[in-house]
Amino acid sequence: MNIRFEQPDDIEKIRKVNLEAFETDTEANLVDVLRNTGIELISLLAEEKGEVIGHILFSPVAIDGDYRVKIMGLAPMAVLPSWQRKGVGTQLVIQGLEACEKAGYEFVVVLGHPDYYPRFGFVPSVAYGIKSEYDVPPEVFMVKELKKDVLNDIKGIVKYHQVFNEV
Repeated sequence: MNIRFEQPDDIEKIRKVNLEAFETDTEANLVDVLRNTGIELISLLAEEKGEVIGHILFSPVAIDGDYRVKIMGLAPMAVLPSWQRKGVGTQLVIQGLEACEKAGYEFVVVLGHPDYYPRFGFVPSVAYGIKSEYDVPPEVFMVKELKKDVLNDIKGIVKYHQVFNEV
């Protein structure tokens, strides 16, 4: 399996993965709309023998208040059903977090399964006084530091790009 950054020729294949991995087209549409906003994204795909089998997207998020930190939100991550539970998602998350760190992002948030993301170092964000703009249980909105101790003095509500509320 190879993990690499998205290229223009991959767009339709990535859309197909998102359509097959989720019950609706919401995530596939979200990826397309975010890509068209022109904001800085980290978009990685997993491929096996030339076939795109997984995709992960990170997009910038903001925290209310006067903080000048670079934050990414992980969403969505998709793996073809026939490739799920085979380590594809794990590799996408690991390499995606590394790419975020290399790009200078200081922490990452995710709204995801509380039994899956802690293996990568994510913890409930409420431990730091950070909440999601969405009304979700506290254990499903998590944060991971990429820069040591950056969360010590940060509190507030994380806001996603406006397209998350429009798609």
